[in-house]
Amino acid sequence: MTQVAKVIPLHAGSRRPAGGGTHRTVTPGPPERKESEAKQSVDTGGLLDDFRDALIAQVIGTAEFVRRRMTGDYEVDDFGFDPHFADNVVQPVLRPLFEKWFRVEVRGAENIPTDGRALVVANHAGTLPLDALMTSVAVRERAGRPLRMLAADLAFDMPLVGTVARKAGHTLACHPDAERLLREDQVVAVFPEGYKGLGKPFKERYKLQRFGRGGFVSAALKTHAPIVPCSIVGSEEIYPNLADLSSLARLLGLPYFPVTPLFPALGPLGIIPLPSKWYIEFGTPINTDVYDEVAADDPMVLFEVTDHVRETIQQTLYKLLTRRRNVFLG
Repeated sequence: MTQVAKVIPLHAGSRRPAGGGTHRTVTPGPPERKESEAKQSVDTGGLLDDFRDALIAQVIGTAEFVRRRMTGDYEVDDFGFDPHFADNVVQPVLRPLFEKWFRVEVRGAENIPTDGRALVVANHAGTLPLDALMTSVAVRERAGRPLRMLAADLAFDMPLVGTVARKAGHTLACHPDAERLLREDQVVAVFPEGYKGLGKPFKERYKLQRFGRGGFVSAALKTHAPIVPCSIVGSEEIYPNLADLSSLARLLGLPYFPVTPLFPALGPLGIIPLPSKWYIEFGTPINTDVYDEVAADDPMVLFEVTDHVRETIQQTLYKLLTRRRNVFLG
């Protein structure tokens, strides 16, 4: 019986593999796929390079920081302000809260002078003074200047907190310190509501409390420092203060002991602030050089300027609130 060989035609230009092996033709992929794979390879390589460069920069920066701390290559002023520590330790710790957690939007930073003195006056709320810390980041990041905050004595009575506060540039809220800092052409911040604003109940949110007797205005008038009103929206919602256990607060030596939706029910977890959306707006500076130094001791002038600053902040708060669509989304 005769066998008929089966002839398999070859494509033009192809060669039969030696040894009678099976021939397999590889068809090139489409150009788009090759470009995509090449681009992905380049992107991956770029990300690795960026990560490597960032890691190297971090290691170098850390080594330089340690070297300067160990050799004493940094300066501390009479108030205990340590700019090297503030810029390399305090600000990097606060910046993620500012940028990622509260997503702070800053407006009017150009109203803070690039040099010379200024007094920033802001509303105060939120149970814990995170609004003051976020304002310090806003001024450092947007205006390029350290913010010297006037804080209550309780902050400096706490062992670790007091030391860090001094190194970050903050000092006791008293007239002599305020005037001296302003005469040294610093940007100083004051929160005239004090504990009355910080610990007020949630139902009174964004309603400014009394601004005291105008001590901050007196310091500004004596030094001819412009007053920059600052309005903060978002801080009221981080720890909604539902009640105040005043008896427990007196026992612990605290100005108030808040009860929030999460604290003290969840213990330490209740201290985590809610991620509200924040807005910080610096208003048009109020000039004080139109007054003479005698005006700093005139109760009527102090009342007039204090009321003007308070009303400016309150109206800006209302304006920001009308623009906000959602407490947490902005």
